[in-house]
Amino acid sequence: MEDRFIRRLFAASFLLMALMLFWQTLPWIEELIVARQAQPRPVTPRGDLSEEEKATIELFERTKDSVVFIATTQAVIDPWSRNIYNIPKGTGSGFVWDRAGHIVTNYHVIAGASEARVRLSDGRDYHAVLIGASPRHDLAVLRINVPVRRPQPVMIGTSHDLKVGQKTFAIGNPFGLDWTLTTGIVSALDRSMTERNGAVIRQLIQTDAAINPGNSGGPLLDSAGRLIGVNTAIFSPSGAYAGIGFAIPVDTVNRIVPQLIAKGKYLEPSLGIETDDRINRLARARLGFDGVMILRTIPGSSAEKAGLRGITLYPDGSFDPGDIIVTIDRVPVHSKREIDEILEKHDVGDRVTVEISRNGRLLKKELILEPAQE
Repeated sequence: MEDRFIRRLFAASFLLMALMLFWQTLPWIEELIVARQAQPRPVTPRGDLSEEEKATIELFERTKDSVVFIATTQAVIDPWSRNIYNIPKGTGSGFVWDRAGHIVTNYHVIAGASEARVRLSDGRDYHAVLIGASPRHDLAVLRINVPVRRPQPVMIGTSHDLKVGQKTFAIGNPFGLDWTLTTGIVSALDRSMTERNGAVIRQLIQTDAAINPGNSGGPLLDSAGRLIGVNTAIFSPSGAYAGIGFAIPVDTVNRIVPQLIAKGKYLEPSLGIETDDRINRLARARLGFDGVMILRTIPGSSAEKAGLRGITLYPDGSFDPGDIIVTIDRVPVHSKREIDEILEKHDVGDRVTVEISRNGRLLKKELILEPAQE
């Protein structure tokens, strides 16, 4: 009787252990069965792309061939052998300006370089020649000789009529990742930025389209695929994208680039006078006038020929303030910076009307803008 009970107990224990083992291996068996029967899942149809997506894709495909990759090298001297070597300096972006092979980019992309090469979107690579540059505007023009299948120049737009909130599209080569498209909006207008060389670039477009190192010199486009700016800088504590990028407005580019192509440099327009904001502030506080005091007229200049007068100093320390510029083309001015901003929209040879205050009387003089003395 006792043996039978033990046998039954042993059988029950064995059965329980077998059930437990089976229960533990059941998921593995199920997975094995499922794995043997696994098939690709059916694809859910996406449907048509949105109209906005279609427009963005079409804009990129239509414009990317007008964007170029720029690689620069720098000549260094081995102090031991005195041999000269070209080492990689950096990369940047640019775009095709015309059928003659002119390429527009930022000045800082090619500054200090001994050689630049331009690569087109189809992989063709060319040696580039520097045609002209304006460090003040951070613009440079290169030229490549493309004998056949010349790339299409970018379409030119306008920037004076931009509105905050308009869509923007940037194409460039951030961190050497070529032909990258980013999108955003016009975040702000009329920003100013001081370059390392001390030059102040004004009327910049601010955008949140992602701009990173390597995007410099690339085009900023509107939703019609037209150039509205040249990507030039970012504001970032880390040096990478932080949501604030700046572009040189196309109205400035379209005025400066033809001069760089024709003359190799930018001729800054001038009234032919000298002013100083610090002296002007002191004189305004003392005399209470509203405008910009002319310190002197440059001999032979249009200002001198028009009879404008600078200050006259007397031996006793007193002075005659001479002429005070009140407006230029009906725009009030209160500082040299404001005068520069007005002249920035003109070219050498343009005529401007200057309203001056002389001994309490308002006079109007017409001046022809001349190249600023270097």
